Amino acid sequence: MSRLILFNKPYDMLSQFTDRGSETTRATLSDSIAIPGVYPAGRLDRDSEGLLLLTDDGRLQSRIADPKFKTAKTYLVQVEGEIGEEALTALRRGVQLKDGLTRPAEAERIADPDLWPRNPPIRVRKSVPDGWISLTIREGRNRQVRRMTAAVGHPTLRLVRWRIGDWTLDGIAPGEWREVRV
Repeated sequence: MSRLILFNKPYDMLSQFTDRGSETTRATLSDSIAIPGVYPAGRLDRDSEGLLLLTDDGRLQSRIADPKFKTAKTYLVQVEGEIGEEALTALRRGVQLKDGLTRPAEAERIADPDLWPRNPPIRVRKSVPDGWISLTIREGRNRQVRRMTAAVGHPTLRLVRWRIGDWTLDGIAPGEWREVRV
């Protein structure tokens, strides 16, 4: 039986078990997960939060992380500015980035989600509104969601991965994890 861990990676934590090459101590997965033999299926940037899957099964890890399987990943994204239908349509069609056109995404405006407070909080500018979108992609380029929202004129302020395939973050607090059957 394969192990699958659903972990809510906090902001400012590396999505690896060790921190090499840094003079300062940074938070890693080993600060929260003490299960031998599990490894992340994909990555989540240090300045992003949310669902990170870990497994001891190499095939499952590949099925989750490899772009050829097109596993859907849903992000709750706080963006700068009031995002309009034109920007959402561009995200849905695919956005031209320096490394090519993205695959079409599912994108919609959402109400402010009921999330935990981020520490430190995002920068807030009183003269510039912000809003939230739900964005589902089926590829995994480096910092892709941030680059996509910037390309349509709405830089990302906060990024929380909420779902990967059928697995969600529902009921898992930051820094906590839950094991599920696969």
